[in-house]
Order: sequence, then C-alpha cells, then structure tokens
Amino acid sequence: MAEDIRAKLGRYKTAPFDSRFPNQNQTRNCWQNYLDFQRCQRAMAARGADVTPCQWYFRVYKSLCPTSWVTAWDEAREEGTFPGKI
Repeated sequence: MAEDIRAKLGRYKTAPFDSRFPNQNQTRNCWQNYLDFQRCQRAMAARGADVTPCQWYFRVYKSLCPTSWVTAWDEAREEGTFPGKI
C-alpha cells in the first residue's frame, strides 16, 4: 500500500478533481484537506505507523490553500483556538 501511495505522490502535479467539491470555489476543498492531513498525522502517530499516506493531503492543501490561511490555522492550533475538529 505504501508503494502505491509513493507512486501516486511521484506523479502528483496539482490537486485532482474531487467530486465532493465540484464548483470553482475550492475554499472548502482546501479546508477539508487541511483537516484530513492533521487528522491523518494524529491517527498515524497514535498507532506508531508510517505517516507517508498523509503526504497526499499535505500536497493537495498546499496547492489549494493560500499560505496566509495555513499559517493562521497552524498558529490557532498551537494556541488551542483552532475551530476545526481534528
């Protein structure tokens, strides 16, 4: 499984089409992939498993989200004021 994910990451160019977010505005897509990355990191760390599968979400949200948003969300997580459920 890890090899499949590594192969997909190697071919990765930008965020693929996601049928949950069919409209042009990709704000929710950005938000959801940021949350999915944080959840994945936490779940894999709790199991002591390899976090490589989480890199998919990381690359998607990095290509969709403005850097200022990500910085603000990271700061809010550190302060304990992040509004999302991780």
